[in-house]
Amino acid sequence: MRKQIKYSGIALASWLMMAMAGGAVALAAPEAKTTAGQGVLAGYANGAQISLRWELVRTVFTPEAPGGGTQARLILSNLGQRPLPARGWTLYFNVMDGVATGPLDGNLLLEQVAGNLYCIRPAPGFAGVPAGQTLSIAYYHPDLVIKLAKAPAGPYLVYDAAPDVGQAIADYQLLPVTRPEQLDKGSSGAKPVVTAQDIYRRNAKADWMPAAALPPVFPTPQHLQTSGGKLQLVALPKVVAPVALKTEAAIARSLFPASLPAAGPNAPTLRLSVGAVAGSTSPEAYTLTIKNGIDIVGNSAAGVAYGLQSLRDLLPLPGVASIELPEVTISDAPRFEYRGFQLDVGRNFHTKQTVFKLLDLMARYKLNKFHFHLTEDEGWRLEIAGLPELTSIGAVRGHSAKPGVRMQPAYGSGPDPLDASGSGYYTRAEYIEILCYAAARHIEVIPEIEMPGHARAAVKSMEARYHRLKAEGKSDAARYLLNDLADKSVYKSAQLYNDHVINPGLESSFTFIDHVITQVAGMYKEAGVPLHTIHVGGDELPGGAWEQSPASRTVMQKKKLESTAELWDYFYDRVDAILRKHCLYASGWEELAARGTKVHGEHKLIPNPHFTQRGFSAYVWNNTEGAEDFAYRLANAGYDVVLAPVTKMYMDMAYNANPDEPGVNWGDYVELDTVYDFIPLDYLKNANPPLVGKDSLTDYGKRRVRGLEATLFTETVRTPERIDYLIMPRLLAMAERSWAPDPDWATEPDAGKAAALHRSAWSGFVNTLSQRVLPRLDLEHAGVDYRIAPPGLLLDGGRVLVNHVLPGIAMRYTSDGSEPNTSSKPVNGPISDKGQIKVAAFDRNGRVGAVSHIDNH
Repeated sequence: MRKQIKYSGIALASWLMMAMAGGAVALAAPEAKTTAGQGVLAGYANGAQISLRWELVRTVFTPEAPGGGTQARLILSNLGQRPLPARGWTLYFNVMDGVATGPLDGNLLLEQVAGNLYCIRPAPGFAGVPAGQTLSIAYYHPDLVIKLAKAPAGPYLVYDAAPDVGQAIADYQLLPVTRPEQLDKGSSGAKPVVTAQDIYRRNAKADWMPAAALPPVFPTPQHLQTSGGKLQLVALPKVVAPVALKTEAAIARSLFPASLPAAGPNAPTLRLSVGAVAGSTSPEAYTLTIKNGIDIVGNSAAGVAYGLQSLRDLLPLPGVASIELPEVTISDAPRFEYRGFQLDVGRNFHTKQTVFKLLDLMARYKLNKFHFHLTEDEGWRLEIAGLPELTSIGAVRGHSAKPGVRMQPAYGSGPDPLDASGSGYYTRAEYIEILCYAAARHIEVIPEIEMPGHARAAVKSMEARYHRLKAEGKSDAARYLLNDLADKSVYKSAQLYNDHVINPGLESSFTFIDHVITQVAGMYKEAGVPLHTIHVGGDELPGGAWEQSPASRTVMQKKKLESTAELWDYFYDRVDAILRKHCLYASGWEELAARGTKVHGEHKLIPNPHFTQRGFSAYVWNNTEGAEDFAYRLANAGYDVVLAPVTKMYMDMAYNANPDEPGVNWGDYVELDTVYDFIPLDYLKNANPPLVGKDSLTDYGKRRVRGLEATLFTETVRTPERIDYLIMPRLLAMAERSWAPDPDWATEPDAGKAAALHRSAWSGFVNTLSQRVLPRLDLEHAGVDYRIAPPGLLLDGGRVLVNHVLPGIAMRYTSDGSEPNTSSKPVNGPISDKGQIKVAAFDRNGRVGAVSHIDNH
C-alpha cells in the first residue's frame, strides 16, 4: 500500500568524496558537564537560540548510483549568547526515506536511531560552535530528493546532561530548490518540473461552457429529464416525512435559507418516503421529482438522503434574491456499492472534528465507506479497554531517553509529547460518537487494525506492558506480547523499521488480536451500528521477518509449514477464525490475497489460492512495476476487490513534480484529470505507455469489483487544511467515477471519436466544478480549503495568455513583481502589460491559490 525503497549501492567513501568542500566549521568551545539536570545547560545554546536551514546542494549520478543521489547540507547558526559545545549533544530529526549514515566532514557522525529517526552528534575532534557562528553539515541522500517532503523534519536538540529534555528547533526552514544542478534528473527517467507553460497546455484540453449547458446534478445521475418549467419558492416548503426519516427530514429543512418565510398553507410540499424505485434494486436508488412540489422516494433511507443531496445541487447558489427550482424528474442509483475514502490517522493524528467534516463532505458527494486507518507503526489511535498501554504509550510520540515510555518522533512531530499531530487518540466514547455521526449520513465506518506489519506502536506498547508486569511479578505478563524477544530475524520495512512485526509463533499475538476485535465490535454494538468487516492490514511484510524467530520456527515444525509464506497463511487462518467468531468477514490490502512466486525467473504476484473461497475483500493499491493488472487477476480468481490504485486514487501523491508542491511521489503524480480519466473496469485501455500481455477482467471478475476508494496517507499531512488541499477537488473526480456509469469516451473504440467525446465530457466536469460545486462550498462556508491550482501562462506575440484547470474561476494579476491579491487587476483575456506577470486564482471568498509567473518584455 505504500512503497518499496530501492537503495543504490553507493559506498560511504564515495559519497564522502562527493560531499561539498568546506564541511563543518571547527571552533573551540567549553566542554559540557555530564551531571544530570537541566540547570547545567544554562551555559550552552538551546533550541530556541539555534537557526537551522536545509539546502539541496545538487543531484549526483555515478556508475554506482545511476538512478541518482542527492548532496544536501544542514546550515546551523548559533544565534544565542552561549556556545554549542564540542561534545555532549545530539541533533535529532526525521527523514522519510532515509540518508547515508556514517562519519561526516568536520568530525561529526550521522546515525539512524530507528525507522526514519536520525541523529547527528559530535565525534572526537569536533570543536563546537561559538555564539554567532555557523556550522555547515554536508551529508548524502542515496536517492533523488525531488519533493521537499523528503527533507529532514522536526529537528530538536538533546544534551547528554539532560537526556530526557528535547529542545525543538522552531527556526527551521527549507531553502528553495530552483537551480539547475538541484533540479537535474539525469537519465533517471524522473519527471521534470512543471512550468506555467506546461500548465497552460494541459488546461487547454478543456473549453469554457456556459452554466446553462452544464449537468445540474453532481455526480452525474443515471436519468434526468426536464420540462422547462420552474417551481418558485416564496416560502419554506412544508417537509412531510415518516418518523423513520426524521434525520433526512432535518437535512431537508437545512437545505433552504432561513431568510425564506415560514411555510404557509399554500407553501409547496417536500415529501420524503421509502418505496420501490422502478428499475433499480440498489438500496441507494432514489427518484426526485419537482413539479408543483418536491417528491423524493428512495429504496431505503440512504436513497432518500442521496436524493436530498441532488436537490441541494438544483438549488441556486447562496445569495440569490429569489429561489426557483427546475421542474425535473431524476431516477438515479450508484454504479458501485463501495464508494470509499480512507483516512490514515496513525502517521499523523486528526481530531474528531476533522473526521466529522470529512464525513459531511463524503455524504454531500454520495460516498458511503469511511476506511479508518487507526493503527500504524507510528501511532495507535483507538482506546481499547484492558490495554491502556496502547494509548498511554502507542498513541504518544515524543523524545524519551528510556525505551517503553512513548513512541519516538516521526514525520516531524518533534520532541514534545503534546504535539497535536504526533500524539492523540479517540476515546471509546469519541469513537462511538463518530460511528453514530457516520451512520446518520449513511456511511459505514470500516476500522483498520494493521497486522502483521505496520504494527510497531502495538508491538512496543505490549512489550512495555510485558516488562512492567514481569517486574511486578505478574504471572500473565506475556499474555498480550506481540514479539518474540529471542527473534534474530534480519529485515527492514519500507519505512526502515526492523522491530515492527507481530509474531505468528506466539499464542499471545492471537490473544491480543481477539481482545482488540472483541472491543472494537463492542463499540459498534454500543453505538447501535452494524459492523460487517474489519480491515486487517496485510501489506508490506518485509522479507526476512519471522525467519530467525524460535517461536515461529516451533509453530512451523508443529504445523508442518515449509516456508514463511505458509506461516502467513497460518496467521490469517487464525485471524479469519477470530473475525468469523464475531460474524465478520476479513478485509485487507492486496497482499492479504497475494502469493509471491517466480515465472521464468522473474518475481510475480499471483492470487493466493488458500483464501479464494473465504469471502476476503482485497483492497488493491499496487498497479505498478508489472502488477498493473493484479486487481483484475484477483477478481478473476474469485476475490472481492476494491480498486485503490496508487497512480490514480492515492490523494497523498503530489499533483506534480515541483519540489514545493505538497505530497509524496513514490507512486506517481496525480493531477485532477489523472483521477477523472480512470476507467474502473478497463483501466488498461488508456494506459500510457500501452500495456501488453496483461489480463483484463472476465465477466465473472467484473462482478467481484465492489468499487473504488480514494486513500490519504498522512506522512506529510499535519493539518486539516493540508487534508483539504490534497483531497479536493480530486475526491470529486473519484466520486464521479464511483457513482456514475462509464462516460461515452471510455467505451468508444474509435480513438478519434473517443478523444472528441473526452474533451466534451472533461469540459463539462471541470466547468461543473468551477461554476457549481466549488462555489457552493465557498458560499455555504463549508470550511473546505480545496486546492486552487496555479494558472497556466503562455507568451503569444507580446501578450500573456492565461487559463485555469477550472474554467471561469476568478483570476487576478500584477505586472510589477508583487503578489496578486483581491485588489489586483482582473484577468479578462490576454494580458498585454509588460514586466514580470504574476497571476493567481481566487475562490468566491477571496482565498488565493498558488501564483504563476512569466516575464513579458
